[in-house]
Amino acid sequence: MTVGIIANPHKEDAKKTIELLVSKLEAQGISHILEADTAKIVDSTGLKGPELAEQSDIIAVLGGDGTMLDAAFRLGCTNTPIAGINIGTLGFLTSCTDEELDLFTESIISKQYRIIPRIQLEATICYPDGTEEKHTALNEITINRGVTGRLVELEALIDGDLLNHYKADGLIVATPTGSTAYSLAAGGPLISPLADVFVVTPICPHSLSNRSLVLSEKSEVEISSINNEGCPTIYTVDGRVVVEVPEGGSIKIKKSPHYINLIRLEGRSFYSTLRQKMNWS
Repeated sequence: MTVGIIANPHKEDAKKTIELLVSKLEAQGISHILEADTAKIVDSTGLKGPELAEQSDIIAVLGGDGTMLDAAFRLGCTNTPIAGINIGTLGFLTSCTDEELDLFTESIISKQYRIIPRIQLEATICYPDGTEEKHTALNEITINRGVTGRLVELEALIDGDLLNHYKADGLIVATPTGSTAYSLAAGGPLISPLADVFVVTPICPHSLSNRSLVLSEKSEVEISSINNEGCPTIYTVDGRVVVEVPEGGSIKIKKSPHYINLIRLEGRSFYSTLRQKMNWS
């Protein structure tokens, strides 16, 4: 077995956690490969994301939920299972914490884990000149107001039918994975990660009657900016890609054909993490 390792270089204990994980893997006869930027943390050499995924049986991501999103972007389209090891408290996407490296190592040796496929979104920016630009999101696609303080007007179509004209700070289209992130903060629902759906959530809508809408995985959402001349909308993907979409452009969003395979250790569940994060007694 070979374990690929990606770490967040901005985490204070990243170097110590990498070295400790490597020592525990080597003690069990498990080989490892470091991602290129991760290798710099420990003065070593490594591989770019897609190569790392191709040569690994499992990928361990050291950091938090943000590091998991970054890793998904770096790795590209891969079926290699990914296990998040949170440096700190347990996150929604991570399998265990950095204090549970023995548990992680034992679990992968004995195969005491489950693989949970998570859906992703495929978004296409359609520019007024006919050019297109595609991105994939594990959490959410967000279209919001730019540098001005004005509300933006957005038209949303579902499978070609008009859903609504929104006057708001923006719109979020989120996966079940992203339902615990920005969409939740904007008043959207919690969604089981096993549900094959996604959700459209307005951000601070002008009308209090505007609410989130949960859609079938087979739906396609098209969002256009209207009456916003001189005020381009801002499009972001998992908080990473930031693009200005001019008047006359649109965003088409549907489920991606590619899933991310996340590892969940035995005895752990999304619901136990939810209780912890939401402080449910």
